[in-house]
Amino acid sequence: MRDISILGSTGSIGVQALEVIAANPNQFRVVALAAGGSNIPRLVEQVRAFGVKVVAVEGDGALLREALPGVNVIDGKGAAAQVAAIPVDVMLNAITGSVGLGPTLNALGVGNKVALANKESLIAGGDLVLRAAKPGQLIPVDSEHSALAQALRAGTKNEVSKLILTASGGPFRNRNDLSDVTIEEALAHPTWNMGPVVTINSATLVNKGLEIIEAHYLFDIPYSKIEAVIHPQSIIHSMVEFHDGSVIAQASPPSMKLPIALALSWPDRTVGVIPPIDWNTAHTWSFNPIDNAKFPAIELARRCGEIGGAMPAIFNAANEEAVAAFLKGQIKFTEIIEIVDAVLQQLAGDAPATLSDIADVSAIEEDARVSANQNIKMRGK
Repeated sequence: MRDISILGSTGSIGVQALEVIAANPNQFRVVALAAGGSNIPRLVEQVRAFGVKVVAVEGDGALLREALPGVNVIDGKGAAAQVAAIPVDVMLNAITGSVGLGPTLNALGVGNKVALANKESLIAGGDLVLRAAKPGQLIPVDSEHSALAQALRAGTKNEVSKLILTASGGPFRNRNDLSDVTIEEALAHPTWNMGPVVTINSATLVNKGLEIIEAHYLFDIPYSKIEAVIHPQSIIHSMVEFHDGSVIAQASPPSMKLPIALALSWPDRTVGVIPPIDWNTAHTWSFNPIDNAKFPAIELARRCGEIGGAMPAIFNAANEEAVAAFLKGQIKFTEIIEIVDAVLQQLAGDAPATLSDIADVSAIEEDARVSANQNIKMRGK
């Protein structure tokens, strides 16, 4: 029996994690839940369904206290970070955004294994996370990195020639003119059901750029050996090419439940998480190079990763502000990456080469957000 805590329990990853746990009550036990507070009824329902004794919300916890007598309610800013510090077997960080960095560090600090769905922890504070993590403490939840972790078991690090991340290509892989993309079109992902920010990042392919940085930190592979390809079917989730010419791929139907379950039970597997591929039917799997002129986010993110220091944090914070502005109808879809690029150019000269602590990360992110919003206002005129 593994004790589990979940941050971001009312979001897409959190809900699917609880479905996995509900299907395997003899394998997992939920100790604590945390959420942002946008869906209190769902959070109350989750606490009751799993008999959770500790629940946290970033806002006011009055409604939770009223609905959940006898449950320890933690509320206010930093509530999720307090839950992360509760000793458990696995802490699943499914928070969206760089706000997830603090909880990740807290969980690592008390010796918890961290199932990391919050990629921004590594993007904004990768050096801090790696300094805090002991071998085996970080377990990837992203389908691509889960696939890489599985494929890497086939050889040694010295035998790896290349990591190959797959990308669905989002809703615009076959569309040339992106100048008039609507919010509704950008949110209509053809394969995955995700939250709005992650869905927009998939449409711009920012997510793949972030995942390249994430893969570098998780597996200590140089950026020159990490690539991405378009794979519209989303069956092959990533591949590892070894120096003898062989390629090991992880294949499964597109469902986040599989990498979630594997992260919770790592290195073991959970029985019957999803139906496997039906090998009695015909399949066609295609792979295409990414058009970097159409989707410049990947190479922009790669350059930030190669420079290191504060640059990935600037990239991420600027993107978060630009995506929020797009979802509010303040800027065009194509302006998301234009704003990120503009912010990087504005701040690159003064960007610190190293980040010593969360305060450094917060400071550089604030600079990036201010710069991004200035660019957003200029474009809105």
